[in-house]
Amino acid sequence: MITEKQINEIRDHLKQAKNPLFFFDNDIDGLASFLLLQRYVGAGKGVAIKSYPGLSRAYFRKVEELHPDYIFVLDKPSVDEDFLEEVEKAGIPLVWIDHHDIGKPNIKNYYNTFHESGKTEPTSYLCYQVTKKKEDIWIAIIGCIGDCYIPDFLSEFKKENPDLVDYDYKWAFDVLYNTKIGKVARVLGFGLLDRTSNVVSMLRYLVKVKNAYDVLEENHNTRSYLNRYNQINEKYKKIIEKAERFVDKKNKLLFFTYGGDLSISQDVSNELIYRHPDLVVVVGYIKGNYANFSLRGNVEIKEITLNAIKNIEGATGGGHTYATGAKMTAEQVDKFKENILKELG
Repeated sequence: MITEKQINEIRDHLKQAKNPLFFFDNDIDGLASFLLLQRYVGAGKGVAIKSYPGLSRAYFRKVEELHPDYIFVLDKPSVDEDFLEEVEKAGIPLVWIDHHDIGKPNIKNYYNTFHESGKTEPTSYLCYQVTKKKEDIWIAIIGCIGDCYIPDFLSEFKKENPDLVDYDYKWAFDVLYNTKIGKVARVLGFGLLDRTSNVVSMLRYLVKVKNAYDVLEENHNTRSYLNRYNQINEKYKKIIEKAERFVDKKNKLLFFTYGGDLSISQDVSNELIYRHPDLVVVVGYIKGNYANFSLRGNVEIKEITLNAIKNIEGATGGGHTYATGAKMTAEQVDKFKENILKELG
């Protein structure tokens, strides 16, 4: 949790912003964080960041295009120095809100719950502490459960919306995979994987919807992203089915790689750890000469990840205690698996 002083500081920044630009991570936690803040301000544009792991210099073109008076960076573990330098030259205030376990960057308006409390509540949770708009509580919930976190206000939401949370949950993924509010999170998460024009249309709609029911109701505003969800979900289910064949109970590992046109290793690894909580799950998406991995486990998966990439030249990785990512050249995948097996030893 960030401090009450920091919450008030963020509110002050939002109140000063007349034309803010929100850069957010390209997942449901990032999306929910953007929606909470944009709906609080009632102004500004959102840009989903697809570069990994941070916000790259290339995105400064959106600043030049949209001429914001404030920049907010949400749910990104790093921002390129080149980007920060360009923002400083332009004289635009930048506010960065995050929850990853990383070193503190040398910028003024940086807010990270891990640095304050040692906890890693999702960025959408932090943003809801700032906005506190009761009508937007459902947005905070989809962000939190999509990041495998049960917020302290979920039980209250369930009492008021029993049809949206009609499952006796024990952890966040119970809600994500077994309830209507979970389907809202999954629909919008897949909606972010559409082409840019459709994502922009989805964001325009989401900043004005009244409730979670509006997201799932099929009409001219929702048809595009609902169709996209159905398309991706069919491919997604086939990927999950293939991944199930790679369960290695002896080594307590599920190591699976795939290719194609759909980079959803994070979503795949989330469902696989839900299905197999006793395993370490490693899902890699290989495209060209590079492999992007999502790792999950109910063990110190961050330590395992960092140790497994130590002797792999050019590999990067990091994240949370039980959920991490890694990137390397495709030719290093076998070595990466070998290193993980040694770590599980």
